Amino acid sequence: TGQSSDSHSVFVTMSVMLLVLVHPVSAHPQCLDFEPPFKPQWHLEFCEQYEEFGCCDQKTDNMIAERYWDIIDQLEVAGYELCTDLVSCFQECSPYAAHLFDAEDPYTPVRELPGLCFGYCSEFHSKCRHVVKYLTRNKLLQDTAERDMSTFCSMVELSDRDYCYPDVLKNTDLNSNLGQVVEDPEGCLQLCLTEVANSLRNPVLMLHSGDDTHRMFIAEQVGFVWVYLPDGSRLEQPFLDMSGEVLTTPWLGDERGFLGMAFHPKYRDNGRFFIYYSIQVNSELEKIRISEMKVSEHDMNMADPYSEKVILEIDEPAANHNGGQLLFGLDGYLYIFTGDGGKAGDPFGKYGNAQNKTALLGKALRIDVDGSFADGKQYRIPADNPFLGEPDARPEVFAYGVRNMWRCSVDRGDPVNRYGRGRIFCGDVGQNRYEEVDIIVKGGNYGWRAKEGFECYDLKLCQNSSLNDILPIFAYSHHVGKSVTGGYVYRGCESPNLNGLYIFGDFMSGRILALEEDKATGNWKERSVCMGDTKTCSFPGLINHHHKFIISFAEDESGELYFMATTYPSAMSPFGTIFKFMDPSRRAPPGKCKKKPVPVKVRGKKIPFVPRECESCHDSFAILTLEHEA
Repeated sequence: TGQSSDSHSVFVTMSVMLLVLVHPVSAHPQCLDFEPPFKPQWHLEFCEQYEEFGCCDQKTDNMIAERYWDIIDQLEVAGYELCTDLVSCFQECSPYAAHLFDAEDPYTPVRELPGLCFGYCSEFHSKCRHVVKYLTRNKLLQDTAERDMSTFCSMVELSDRDYCYPDVLKNTDLNSNLGQVVEDPEGCLQLCLTEVANSLRNPVLMLHSGDDTHRMFIAEQVGFVWVYLPDGSRLEQPFLDMSGEVLTTPWLGDERGFLGMAFHPKYRDNGRFFIYYSIQVNSELEKIRISEMKVSEHDMNMADPYSEKVILEIDEPAANHNGGQLLFGLDGYLYIFTGDGGKAGDPFGKYGNAQNKTALLGKALRIDVDGSFADGKQYRIPADNPFLGEPDARPEVFAYGVRNMWRCSVDRGDPVNRYGRGRIFCGDVGQNRYEEVDIIVKGGNYGWRAKEGFECYDLKLCQNSSLNDILPIFAYSHHVGKSVTGGYVYRGCESPNLNGLYIFGDFMSGRILALEEDKATGNWKERSVCMGDTKTCSFPGLINHHHKFIISFAEDESGELYFMATTYPSAMSPFGTIFKFMDPSRRAPPGKCKKKPVPVKVRGKKIPFVPRECESCHDSFAILTLEHEA
């Protein structure tokens, strides 16, 4: 009959399968492949009522049309009434296809016919019951359709009548916000997560190398960097082991350790990368060290342990506020974000380190690590650095007045119009009252210790007319959280609704937040992020919970967004987990986000990924089903 081989279609099931009516487990859009619906990239010819939003792309639409005309041909040959109005698009394309076919629970059989409203089913049975044998191989359905309308319609009826066809098309409550991010009654954006790595010791960063391999490099605070392949597996041997050099302790909340890493923009060609870590030599004053290293000539998944070249060391007067962010801007220069030196209130000197441009602490530094260097240094000063030539400033300083920026990122820009490309966002950890998010600009003074957030901290400094500080784009009080973890502007492909949202978190409270820009005014508005309820996140493999202590955020080579969290923030505790964001309301159309990673030559063993956070996912499906039945 020209029936499709698609295992989720109404025509697909070639074996005789008894119809098992499983009650829907949740009330949200979901397709037969257990994923959110999408906006097709091009016009749908057949199931055109779903071309704005649904579960079919052009390929599936064509396949359904072929099946339809095959059935019509058979009806004509048999001399039957065609029933063209009642046998059209078979609802696989509906954004509620999973409801219509009882497919939300992947552990139960899928219906062969969609759930029909009783009135519609009665009309269908009276006019078109002869068509049923062409729609399903299920003998029970076929026989019942021939004999008994009431029994047949009871069998294809849905327990949740809001979703039966065709009433689902007219339900304004269901369809008014279709495809938009789900919000709870307080306006909190409901997102879901997938677990991608676990058993890590305080994972402080995750980054890709920009070489089209789509590998992820995950660094632990103790000094190990691990390679994760696109299939989720981890290589047994670390990419880098700095555990013998890095200063760290098992003390809860100790900020020292391996803190930063950045791959050179031309890493694929030159194999260079840079690291930032705490060090103490012979009981001397602690330092932070920024070094250059190279990948091994013999193994692309291992660093050359003998290649370290120290670029810069800065004395650290206290154990906290060590900064730790390294990144390359679009200008090709290396940016280094240092803390103010620690203790409380930046007590160093008359104005503190952060307002003192002759100190390298409490700054965003910018250096050129390419080319040849003079004066025994391992870097040059970019010619347009803002304080170059000023006698009372270090030439490396790009911006100042920061307290302890923990996690900064470069906006890769809107995927269509490049809006926002190159902006550097940072979360700056506060003192007593406020946490803040800043956009870093050349020569900018970000106010600390004169200000904390939008408020004065040091009254005398704050009232100085020459302060001329740049205000945060957002600040929040310690009623919300007590240690900001900077994030990323989402520019990925898989979750179109999230494009342009700056998503970040708070280490202490475990809250995830988002900022949305008003492009007309340049102002940023808070959008709270919360985990979707169990129903919203009922897709297979999704979870709606995470560990409390949010250490860092990351994006992969495709721009998808992740964060690292742990249950116990000690550098030695193996409870760190990596989570990936997912919008359960909408996804990109199939095929749009395809990637072709460059092959990775692997030596040694691969350790497969075994999720731990989703061990109860199957149980949650069962519980939901029982609740619904009850």
